[in-house]
Amino acid sequence: MGGFFGVAKRSKECISELFYGVDYNSHLGTRRAGMASVDNGRFMRSIHNIENTYFRTKFEGDLTEFSGKAGIGVISDTDAQPIIVNCRLGKFAIVTVAKINNVKDLQKELLDRGHHFCEHSNDIVNPTELVAAIISEGEDFVDGITRVYNKVKGSCSMLILTDSGIIAARDFRGRTPIAIGKNDEGYALSSESHSFGNLGYTLDRQIGPGEIVKVTPDGVEQLKAPEKEMQICAFLWTYYGYPPCEYEGRNVDDMRYDAGYAMGADDTAEVDFVSPIPDSGTGMALGFSQGIGKPYKRGIVKYTPTWPRSFTPASQELRELVAKMKLIANKALLEGKSVAFCDDSIVRGTQLRDNVKDLREGGVKEVHVRISCPPLIYPCEFINFTASKTPMELITRRVIAKLEGEEGEKHLDEYADPKSERYARMVAAICDELGLDSLRFNTLEALVAAIGLPKCKVCTHCFDGSSF
Repeated sequence: MGGFFGVAKRSKECISELFYGVDYNSHLGTRRAGMASVDNGRFMRSIHNIENTYFRTKFEGDLTEFSGKAGIGVISDTDAQPIIVNCRLGKFAIVTVAKINNVKDLQKELLDRGHHFCEHSNDIVNPTELVAAIISEGEDFVDGITRVYNKVKGSCSMLILTDSGIIAARDFRGRTPIAIGKNDEGYALSSESHSFGNLGYTLDRQIGPGEIVKVTPDGVEQLKAPEKEMQICAFLWTYYGYPPCEYEGRNVDDMRYDAGYAMGADDTAEVDFVSPIPDSGTGMALGFSQGIGKPYKRGIVKYTPTWPRSFTPASQELRELVAKMKLIANKALLEGKSVAFCDDSIVRGTQLRDNVKDLREGGVKEVHVRISCPPLIYPCEFINFTASKTPMELITRRVIAKLEGEEGEKHLDEYADPKSERYARMVAAICDELGLDSLRFNTLEALVAAIGLPKCKVCTHCFDGSSF
């Protein structure tokens, strides 16, 4: 996915706050990171690969090269950013959190009109440079950003650093968030609201879907009003979001607790205790243990000194190795016990299968898995949550194919319906394939209720195929 941070201060240098603010988005991306600042019209930039290290480790040595009272930075799961552009709108730096499904079509369209692109990786134009090129065709920044909204298939939120302030534009459907923080010195912008507190900012408000604002040390000017419709991603609460963060007024950890409590209160499994699969299963497990009335214990522990989520390599083989190495079964607690293990989701199933094997070797008697969201039936088209190149990477789709071949593709709506016979057969098959004693997924209705927004305002495409 990715996350960004920006800051505009009145009288003091912003570099230290920019550095730590970007770092607080590190859990959102794994590949590239970058920072840019502006000082009296002079732009400074640094970009590093963070696939095998931490953001702070790569950028600490660069800080003396930066100066200025305004800057932006990004943790990216995709392209190298920020991009610095000089065009008829002026000079600016830009970072994006985006999934652009029609990159090649837009690239051809712009090349045919005389544009050129400098940043390429694996023969694909840099998506952020593509967005900058579209913006540069506008009469002004608002017109340029509106062109992006109209042309991009997928999603795109952005921060644009100019010599006069920071322009922030949230995705047209609000699939990814932007929060505004403020203090006596100015304002900050972030994908994650928890990045404000330790830097001395208080949460002011969230930018609305499709809204465009300009932030200076003296205030926030609305350049375009928000859209009425919203499709914010449900996985911001279940998986991506850091526990103290909030989106649309709803705290991440509260949501996970409530989702777990509702599942636990409706569960009849005979278990000795409830354990999270860290980290995003922790809040759910706390709620589940209260709901089912069983103790909360850590049957699996993450080795935090060297295996945070952001330290995940790009290749699938290495991802699977990291997933195995960072989680340690607590054998003293597991021996001879029946345990309910809570997790955020099952995508490919590889990590959970390896976890179950380790748990069995650790002496656990029964493994009951509870998932805080419904089964993932459709690949994500909007924020790249599943990062699936084909639907067959999803364990649900592989199981459906085994159950009834190509015929299953015609009945995906039934496989997404927890009241249907096909859904029951799919869940039973996944349970068998992963070697579990029982498996339950949360319902879509319960998930949306825990989030606390109307269903029409939450993107649930990966569960039920819905979108607009």
